[in-house]
Amino acid sequence: MKLKSGKRARYLQGVSLFALPLLIISSAHAQDDTSDTKRLGTVTVTAAKKEQTLQETPIAVSVVDETVIEKAGIQDLADLQTLVPSLRVDTYQSAAQTSFKIRGFGNGDNNAGVEPSVGVFIDGVYRSRSAASIADLPNLKRVEVLRGPQSTLFGKNASAGVISIVTQEPQFEQQGGAELTYGNYNLVRGKADITGPLSDNVAYSLSGSFTKRDGYVEDNNLNEDINDKNRWGIRGQLLLEPTDDLTIRLIADYDQIDELCCTANNVINGPTGAAIQALGGALGPEQPFGYKSYFNFAPTNEIENYGFSAQADYELSFGTLTSITAYRGSDLVQNSDGDFTTADLLGRFYTGTEIETFTQELRVAGSHEVLDWMIGGFFFDETVSIDNELFYGQDFRAYAEILSGGAFSQIEGLLGFPTGTFGQAGAGLTEQYGVDNTAWSIFGTVDIDLRDDLVLTVGGNYTDDKKNAYGQMVNTDVFSSLDFVPIGNTVLYQTAFATTLAGYGIDATDPAQVAAFATANPAAFGQIQAGSQAFADAYDTDPNVNSLLSAQALQFLPPFVNFPNSVENGKTHDNKFTWTVRLNYEVNDNISVYGSYATGFKASSWNLSRDSRPFASDAAALAAAGLTVNNLTYGTRYADPEEARVFEVGLKAAFDTFSFNITVFDQEIRGFQSNAFTGTGFALTNAGVQSTKGIEADVIWSPIDGLTLSAGGLFSDPVYDDFKNSSNGDISGQRPQSISENSLSLAANYDFTLPNQWDAYVRGDYQYESEAFLTDDPALSNLSREINTFNAAFGVTLPNGVKASIWGRNIFNDEYLIEVFPSVAQSGSQTGYPSQPATYGVTVGIEF
Repeated sequence: MKLKSGKRARYLQGVSLFALPLLIISSAHAQDDTSDTKRLGTVTVTAAKKEQTLQETPIAVSVVDETVIEKAGIQDLADLQTLVPSLRVDTYQSAAQTSFKIRGFGNGDNNAGVEPSVGVFIDGVYRSRSAASIADLPNLKRVEVLRGPQSTLFGKNASAGVISIVTQEPQFEQQGGAELTYGNYNLVRGKADITGPLSDNVAYSLSGSFTKRDGYVEDNNLNEDINDKNRWGIRGQLLLEPTDDLTIRLIADYDQIDELCCTANNVINGPTGAAIQALGGALGPEQPFGYKSYFNFAPTNEIENYGFSAQADYELSFGTLTSITAYRGSDLVQNSDGDFTTADLLGRFYTGTEIETFTQELRVAGSHEVLDWMIGGFFFDETVSIDNELFYGQDFRAYAEILSGGAFSQIEGLLGFPTGTFGQAGAGLTEQYGVDNTAWSIFGTVDIDLRDDLVLTVGGNYTDDKKNAYGQMVNTDVFSSLDFVPIGNTVLYQTAFATTLAGYGIDATDPAQVAAFATANPAAFGQIQAGSQAFADAYDTDPNVNSLLSAQALQFLPPFVNFPNSVENGKTHDNKFTWTVRLNYEVNDNISVYGSYATGFKASSWNLSRDSRPFASDAAALAAAGLTVNNLTYGTRYADPEEARVFEVGLKAAFDTFSFNITVFDQEIRGFQSNAFTGTGFALTNAGVQSTKGIEADVIWSPIDGLTLSAGGLFSDPVYDDFKNSSNGDISGQRPQSISENSLSLAANYDFTLPNQWDAYVRGDYQYESEAFLTDDPALSNLSREINTFNAAFGVTLPNGVKASIWGRNIFNDEYLIEVFPSVAQSGSQTGYPSQPATYGVTVGIEF
């Protein structure tokens, strides 16, 4: 089933693709007539860790400044994707499980052992996990999205790209502002900031924000609204300029999220749905966009982020020395009804995660005649600690009995367990996972002016990364620890033995009869024993004969091999040299072209989940050490490093009334770290090769004073070139899930002045993403999505600084699924996260 009709969107896309070259051509003609009027401002970026104009930076980068962010109603990184077609931001089980993808590459959601392939930096400080990156954005100057591997300058874990957020530093002129927003679902959002001097060489700034909103999903069982918003944050800065040569910027921040998030709905109602309903449970069968939830307890989602950073810039005789020191903390607590039904199958599905990160960057940059150079080092020290609990609920045993036709009771009787042993409420898993990660890198770049109009850039980075990981589990689920092959072998032997003796008129349950027969017929008795054992050995793995094997489907929580142990040391140590070479040719003052080749690297990631499995290569050693457990399956403890490369050719042009950037790229990641949810945990494994080839284009045109038209597009061919060992088998040649071939963003903004001298604007933007598969499972290729969203805003600013706006996001209520995954403990069913419905509101504020 395709979950969204796309006829209208494909028509609009065709019109847009046809209009794009016409827009560029007409812009060129328009520039000739308006060359004396410059309506497009100069965009400054720090993508190369130095200030340059966007046109001077030969990197595929999208820039969104504070003006566009305000008018477009951008509140956090998830909203940013509406302006950058190459960026995809998805939120899953909670706000802490957010994934960032650039050009279709990205990972790291839901598994704290996996660092994202897209690096997020705020004021030069690396945010290692999504939970530390998704709060309401502070006072912004701009957001830069760097596409493709950026390991040369950003080092650790930037194999797919970088999101760099630059905030406003304190000012030596007193100023500030405040605003309040009210919207549907009882949205109330407020923020305020103030900045000014404390002395001639010290300035401060203080900002804060809060957001509260009712959930847009109604729970039919709890009478609560799910998917609400409840978050606040505060940020303080000091800017010190003790001498003309020294600048110090200190930043401290704290933010908190406490929300009932997130709902997921039944997409495919498999054979287990009838069992849930037989228990009196509800799941909203195949109603993903009913915006109803079915929980027997509300999902909690609490996140705290906090940190401190200090940046010092010191002007030396030969260059500028920059030091950025930072400490970050991120704490997550969540508990959810993981089966997403009102049946009490899972009584507790808890995760508590604590992350502490220290980073230190030191670099020196300078220039000499025809050379611009930079050399630096980066140090990273992080500790991740995770406590998980997964316990069965009150209905689980009855649910399993329905599915198995009473297997729990039968097997308890067969093995002599007391009735009620299997599947009892409160049985399950208590888990602890963690990783200590220490890494350092040395990097450098040099720009060589071969001619006045030709610059060669060469850069390199050497990274060394060490991780020490652990996983410990206590499993009280007795049923899941049973090995039905040897148990079935015994049952088959006893059955064959009794049946054969019965043919001789002997009751196998009477020891005296059996002993007498054995004494009188020793040869025949020996043959009966041998034949019965041969029968058992031949059929104990045949589900058609060994009926106990059908109960394996109920063994949701098999035992775990704790690590490190005498065979597995829990350590990885990776190092890699990555490099970039780039040639930029300035055709004239308005146009430049460049070509580049870059490599990227991300170190090994550990599977910190209950599906962390020993490697098959360690099977013999584990057996020899007596460390194997019943029902042990082999898989991966960690995924090997990712190695990326990209070849790009780009053209950048900027004129007075229009600009356009076009990039043609060929990008791949070898060993892409795929992290797939299996229904209880995560399968972390390396894809052989994931690649994409395509074209990116950004166009801005101001045909008349005040009117700005923009268009951006990504047209690509993403594919798993080689992925034989995925959790869904060999999916080589398949397009990766949740990745569209084409993405398009169109926007129009008109600034004008009302007769009463009020400054006003009206803005609209449209986003389109072509069909994307919602799962990598080839059997479910009919599950797909297509995205068509439209946002609009109108605002005015009075001469006294008072301002007001009305806005709407997804105003035509486009419905699509963000992701689909196997329903927990519900074989054959699929669950999905629905998109956010239309939101709208009014914002009023003042600037002074």
